[in-house]
Amino acid sequence: MSQLPANIEKVSDIINALNGGIAFYKDTKEKVAGQNLQAIFSRMLEEKQLAVLALQSYADDFKPIVVETHKDWTVEISNMYTQLLAHVNSANDNSYFAQLEDVEDEVLASIDIALEQDQPQEFACELRRIRSRMQQCREELHSLQQSSAIAG
Repeated sequence: MSQLPANIEKVSDIINALNGGIAFYKDTKEKVAGQNLQAIFSRMLEEKQLAVLALQSYADDFKPIVVETHKDWTVEISNMYTQLLAHVNSANDNSYFAQLEDVEDEVLASIDIALEQDQPQEFACELRRIRSRMQQCREELHSLQQSSAIAG
């Protein structure tokens, strides 16, 4: 098994943020109209699931984390806010982008906090790899939001 990170709580924080993103993407994917957006959100959802699987091996020796049950509370609040928007404004696809960007920002922030700690080299490399993939997801969301604002 891999060497445990210096601060295992940071792994749990990252996994919790990713799991919150997974739940939010699943919910949002079902609500958007276009198949193109559904495909994009499915890919981002898969990136989050792969990241959880990669990080889970670092946390397994410490305590098992059940992927489906942990959610970050800020993601939960964003999800409730988006649901409220959907009811009040008959939300269209564009209304989800800002909330999904917030999800991505939360994931990136949790990874950055862990990277500020002195971590074993293998774990730090894995965090940087995951961070790069999550940054790409965030940038793609931002581009989608910008292009929909121009089109709208």
